[in-house]
Amino acid sequence: QTSFYGRFRHFLDIIDPRTLFVTESRLKEAVQLLEDYKHGTLPPGVTNKELWGAQKIKQAIIHPDTNETIFMPFRMSGTAEPPSLLLQVVGLLLPNQTLASTVFWQWLNQSHNACVNYANRNATKPSPTSKFIQGYLGAVISAVSIAVGLNMLIQRANKFTPATRLLIQRFVPFPAVASANICNVVLMRHAELEEGIDVLDNNGNIVGSSRIAAKHALLETALTRVVLPMPILVLPPIIMSILEKTSLLRSRPRMILPVQSLVCLAAFGLALPLAISLFPQMSEVST
Repeated sequence: QTSFYGRFRHFLDIIDPRTLFVTESRLKEAVQLLEDYKHGTLPPGVTNKELWGAQKIKQAIIHPDTNETIFMPFRMSGTAEPPSLLLQVVGLLLPNQTLASTVFWQWLNQSHNACVNYANRNATKPSPTSKFIQGYLGAVISAVSIAVGLNMLIQRANKFTPATRLLIQRFVPFPAVASANICNVVLMRHAELEEGIDVLDNNGNIVGSSRIAAKHALLETALTRVVLPMPILVLPPIIMSILEKTSLLRSRPRMILPVQSLVCLAAFGLALPLAISLFPQMSEVST
């Protein structure tokens, strides 16, 4: 995972939706196979392909800090391209949003984000439930406030034509979601800045707790949460503004929503591995 391409390939495996259908018995077999490999007691005939398959299953399902099974909807593979998340993205990008619909879609998106962040958190140090609630409320309030505020400003901008106003409104979800994601991460993991997180040596042994390492981790996570919604909430409005001018969609307006759903699906399939590949899972800091 020293290169971006290597991490990208690695995370494509982690978000593979097929791992959602791995049974409990298959998961136990995969974990046991990796334990046998670690202790040099592999049964004869086990191939490298089988070992990599077991590694893929474990990394997609088991939390690396707690060794507990991550609840299925909040795994990285569970956030890859399920109907529920696709519905959120399409809902956020719907034109002519009302106040109620703006609040609803931002609330739904940030509720899902908060659960995913908590399920995949750095769990080397215990964090009280109050931190999770604080991060969740902060994210929802910031997302709704920014989205509603920007929409109101755009509607009051008399200099814009109706077409221009509609186009600009399509980009409102990105700053709202990106800022809320940062707020979510900072509030939920603020304790790490005060207490630090565990740091390891080259052999994986815990050598202490570091606030500097926590600062690095928090910054990288926040940057990832800004990059993640960028392709999802920026590319589809641009693409759809072009496609809606074609004769095909002009003559078939009912096709706009299905086409937008496909565009969002493709954008999200690219965005997730791209964003989480920016930084390695195990970063290094100078002693």
